[in-house]
Amino acid sequence: MRQIFAASVLTLLLSTTSSLQVSSARAADEYDYDLVHSSVSFKARHLDISWIHGRFNEVSGKFSLDREHPAKSTFALTIQTASVDTANAARDEHLRQPDYFDTKQYPTIEFKSVSTKAIDGGYEVTGDFTMHGVTKQITLKLMGGEEHEFKGTKRVAFSTELSLKRSDYGFDPKAIGPIGDAALIMIDCEGVRK
Repeated sequence: MRQIFAASVLTLLLSTTSSLQVSSARAADEYDYDLVHSSVSFKARHLDISWIHGRFNEVSGKFSLDREHPAKSTFALTIQTASVDTANAARDEHLRQPDYFDTKQYPTIEFKSVSTKAIDGGYEVTGDFTMHGVTKQITLKLMGGEEHEFKGTKRVAFSTELSLKRSDYGFDPKAIGPIGDAALIMIDCEGVRK
């Protein structure tokens, strides 16, 4: 009788441990950036009297959300600089030149997280931001993160805004003047998983 009881307890413990390992392994959800329902846009001052608006049309990324252990969550975003679009072809071509984005030498802008913590309404994410060959650590407040399911696809979305100075990232100082040094970046990203 004792052997049967011991075997039952051992079986129960093993199945519970196995279940916990599976649960732990599935704690992080992996999402792909949904280009159709996301945007990376910006605006910069022109002559300090108005705003020029633009966006990047080619963006990709992945993020992993571990809701039980938010510090294990990761975020990554890659922007193709040649996809800059300000609704003016001549200006866009100028922005691709060496005095601005220099898209041939620096084809991407990238963000990769190094630490994440949960905050009220989202996550505070610190990471390495690389633009124009210069990498600096920045902190973003990604607001959102609630998962929704639509037509069999699970979705989660975040939004954030940040201000960057082009002079901090090695842009030609002679190109800073009519277009202001600071740019306001708006990111609204939606991630998908099956």
